[in-house]
Formats: sequence, structure tokens, C-alpha cells
Amino acid sequence: MSELLIDTAGELLALPRTGRRAVVMTMGALHEGHATLVRTARELAGPEGQVVVTVFVNPLQFGAGEDLDRYPRTLDEDLRIAGAAGADAVFAPSVEEVYPGGDPQVRISAGPMGERLEGATRPGHFDGMLTVVAKLLHLTRPDLALFGQKDAQQLALIRRMVIDLNFPVEVVGVPTVREEDGLALSSRNRYLSPAERQTALALSRALFAGQDRLAAQAALRARAEAAPASDERATALARLGEIRASADAHAVSAAGGGLPDAVRAAARHVLEEAGRHEPPLVLDYLALVDPKDFTEAGPDFTGQAVLAVAAKVGTTRLIDNIPLEFGAHS
Repeated sequence: MSELLIDTAGELLALPRTGRRAVVMTMGALHEGHATLVRTARELAGPEGQVVVTVFVNPLQFGAGEDLDRYPRTLDEDLRIAGAAGADAVFAPSVEEVYPGGDPQVRISAGPMGERLEGATRPGHFDGMLTVVAKLLHLTRPDLALFGQKDAQQLALIRRMVIDLNFPVEVVGVPTVREEDGLALSSRNRYLSPAERQTALALSRALFAGQDRLAAQAALRARAEAAPASDERATALARLGEIRASADAHAVSAAGGGLPDAVRAAARHVLEEAGRHEPPLVLDYLALVDPKDFTEAGPDFTGQAVLAVAAKVGTTRLIDNIPLEFGAHS
């Protein structure tokens, strides 16, 4: 389409379809992270396909005391960003359009996974999120739906819903977009003062510290395996000049926790330091979880995991995560 279509009344089904349709669901206040989703959608849909961006601040996923009223609403700028990134249409319905009878009596339950981490902190949040995602999937009828990996638990739940309820759509996760200093892009970053922003950088630094510990430990174990079989691993590492790493290996072994606990400990150290900053970081949770169900990774965990963190800085609550791969011999 040559001109961006603005739809507020659910007329998207009338659009002629000559290729695949991809949808990017947002709550507005678009930034470069959203633009990356739209550009990826454009690439996947192809020149003959359609890219639809939805802009809807969903009241069902805001709990008591959360920031529904002050959540930024910047539709004119959203339209500019969506169009520049390659969207063909923006669906920006009113609350009355999405929920014509008021709050829906029937909602989708997120189940046990929706009660963990973000769900424990924000009861009912994921039920509201899944309910509106289901409605928007019905209204936009996409072949592809793209979501950011920054909201890892949300992405996992949407994937589960699509499988469990047989939605005919492919869910695509797009890597987190970060600012130059490492802070994950979020519409809520605009609430941070300069001092609060400096403290908030601890979230990404903690995640990268955990990632570094995983990589370092994997390299050390590889070195130890290459050492003479008659030597104990710690001795072999020490002979290779890795005195500090050898001490780390002993500490982890003595704690009985294994590598996942070492990764958690490295990240937690950064967060505890930030808790002494001014203003302080107030940790909500740090978790290393299996992305299939968001249960904690055990000491012998192998496969892909998600290291996730949530914290408040001032009055602003932020989340972040990174994927990690634990090999059989990590």
C-alpha cells in the first residue's frame, strides 16, 4: 500500500490480501524497539504482504495502583514511526471498540505460568494481556505476529496460547533492542531522571555479568578437560594460571549449586551494589528460568534458559532479560 491506513473501527478485514499479513501489537509510545519489530515484519511479509501495527492501551492488564492513567499516548508520533518503518496500516481502536460491552465477562486464563514472576507481582496482568492479544488476532487475522523478547514471559505465554487454543498464526520473537549504554528500550524509560537512569543500568549490567560468568565457566571447564586426567580440575586450572577461576570453581562446588547458581550469583552481586546507589535500585526478582514454563532452572539444567530481572528505580518499574544456553558440559 502506498499510503498508511489509519483504522479505528475494525475495518482491517476489508483490506485486499495479496500476500502474508504480519501484525505488531503495541500499546503505543513507539520507539526504536517497536520500529525494529515493524521492519522485521516488513521483511517477513515481503513486498506483496501487509504489515499492521496495533496501538491500544489495554486497561485489563493494568492492576490497582499501576500507571494506566499516565501511560504515554502519542498517536501522531506513533503513526510517523510506524509508517517510516514500513507499516501499511495502523489499527488504533478505542476501548469501546475492543470491549463493546464493557469489561469482558469471559477472559483467557494464563494458567500456572501466568502466576510466576511478573504474574506474582502483577496478579491478573497476563490474563488481561492474553485476552486482548486473542481479540486482536481475531480482528487482524494475521499469518505472523511479532513480539519483542524483552517481554520474555509475555512471549512465552502467547506462544503457549497459540498452541493450546489452535490459533492459525506463527509467533515470531524479535531480540531486545538496547540503547548504547545497554538499557533495554522501553516506553517507561522516559519516566527516569538522569540519576535514576544511571541506577537503572544495573539491570542490563547484571544480566551481562551472568552471561559472562557462564561463558567464563564454560571456557575454564574446557581447559580443565584438556588438562592431564591425573590432575584434579582445580589443580589443573591453577597450573594454567587461573587462580581466581579455580577459587570460583571451588566456591561453586562447595555451595552445591552448580553453574546456574553461579550465574545467578554473578548477576545478583551487581544488583545488590545498585541497591546502595542514590537513588537505589529496589529488586523485585532475579530468576533463571526454563522458557517453556518459567520454572527455575535447577543445578544440572541444560538447554536454553532466560535470565530475567525486574526492579523499581524511583517510581518506575523496569524489566529485562537475556537468553542463555547451558550445554551438557557448561
